[in-house]
Amino acid sequence: MPGQPFTWTVRVYYEDTDTGGVVYYANYLKFFERARTEWLRAAGFGQQALAAEQGLQFVVARIECDYRRPARLDDVIDIDVRVIHAGRVSVVFEQVARRGDDLLAQARVRAGCVDTRTLAPRAMPAPMLEAMKSMVLNEATP
Repeated sequence: MPGQPFTWTVRVYYEDTDTGGVVYYANYLKFFERARTEWLRAAGFGQQALAAEQGLQFVVARIECDYRRPARLDDVIDIDVRVIHAGRVSVVFEQVARRGDDLLAQARVRAGCVDTRTLAPRAMPAPMLEAMKSMVLNEATP
């Protein structure tokens, strides 16, 4: 549904935290990556099949992340994925990690579609691009 986020829920495990029981900052990037993968899968595009059948994969080209509040061991957090811009070879996502109404972290991620052998930019398949464009929240490029 346009403008609506895809939400993936994760529980914070011991391995996700530092010695103080707070989620280590880099693990938010892992949570965001997993949520994008699940969003893509829910849209009908598994990454393994995309690589094996079409020789395509996504790589992160840029990420900006703001950390607002800590998540802790055993917290259940929701990771939202929104498409901000979809082009032929790249897509920009806005992602939010939240615990209930508490904003924990938010990121803007630019991912590019590349050839698996050469890692050169390659256009997304038309059905994938259309699925991404149908999810665009705002066409303004960051």
